[in-house]
Amino acid sequence: MDKPLNLDMTYEELMEQKLTKIDASLDKREGSSMVFNATAANSVETVQMLVTLKHFIDLVFADTAPREYLIRRAAERGLSPYPATKAKLKGVFNIDVPIGSRFSLDDLNYAVIEKVGPGEFILECETAGNVGNLFLGPLIPIEYIDGLTQAELTEVLIPGEDEEDTEAFRTRYFNSFNSIAFGGNRADYKEKVRKLEGVGGVRVYRGWKGGGTVKLVIINSEYEVPTQTLIDKVQEAVDPIDHQGEGVGLAPIDHIVTVFGVNETPIDITLNITYLSGWTWEDIEANVLQTIDDYFKELAEEWANAQTYEEDHRPVIVRVSQIEYRLLNVPGVIDISDTLLNGGASNIELDKESIPKRGVVIG
Repeated sequence: MDKPLNLDMTYEELMEQKLTKIDASLDKREGSSMVFNATAANSVETVQMLVTLKHFIDLVFADTAPREYLIRRAAERGLSPYPATKAKLKGVFNIDVPIGSRFSLDDLNYAVIEKVGPGEFILECETAGNVGNLFLGPLIPIEYIDGLTQAELTEVLIPGEDEEDTEAFRTRYFNSFNSIAFGGNRADYKEKVRKLEGVGGVRVYRGWKGGGTVKLVIINSEYEVPTQTLIDKVQEAVDPIDHQGEGVGLAPIDHIVTVFGVNETPIDITLNITYLSGWTWEDIEANVLQTIDDYFKELAEEWANAQTYEEDHRPVIVRVSQIEYRLLNVPGVIDISDTLLNGGASNIELDKESIPKRGVVIG
């Protein structure tokens, strides 16, 4: 039986393989031999062909395909990257401004799209992506509005998202083989709810109040607790309160769906730090807090990426060892010991519907 073609074969390996098959009585010296020169020229072309062939194979298999070809492969399963979305923010004004009026803040523009109360409106960033979540503060009207003396963005209601990252999309493609979405099953809810603007992940609990009831717990696309505005938008899209169980939204008929936001559990942290000579808590505090926040965000992403029944019921665990390991990389820190979480020396297992939030940190 022939050996499979080795697409990773180098020029040197190919030459060695060819020359061993040529009669030993012939001159095979490099440079001065007609046999060597003729074989070498052919081998260069063969190796180039193998490189090209390997490249083509990498293009068509999902684990190695670049973004363009991954999108084409995933389209065979009805999948496409989540598009970039526009942030929706709360604006506060001293008067009621016209729907459609436009304002600017730094380099971004925002349009008024909905009134929510006297002098309070929802504005949509005109630039799609995460950049729309980054700025709050005084707004400048693009066109004059009579009587306007106060205009301010105060809160991100529904975060904007960048187009789905290639590796995240690749993971979602492979996950699609593990569970098939249909008719309101777990995979169906996860796929449809995750597509909604501002949603970063969802956990699904079937039969939480008896047969036909479904509980959805969502996290926003920044992996934080969602606003009530986002929760209400998702509820309206999936199963409107006024028509629950009627199949008006994304949920199948007879499914009574209730949407909740993920909870936050504050974690107070006490650290026993050995400092580098000349360093103090004030020197490292900002880096320590950022390191803890980064770790907690990773845990929130872990919560959001749950796919199976078991993962939906798996709690997030805040680990002492992880905090100490990460903080050892902070400049000025030599050692850390006896770390306490909420006053105890053990890891903290959160409720399955909760993510951690940094509380008081004492160094």
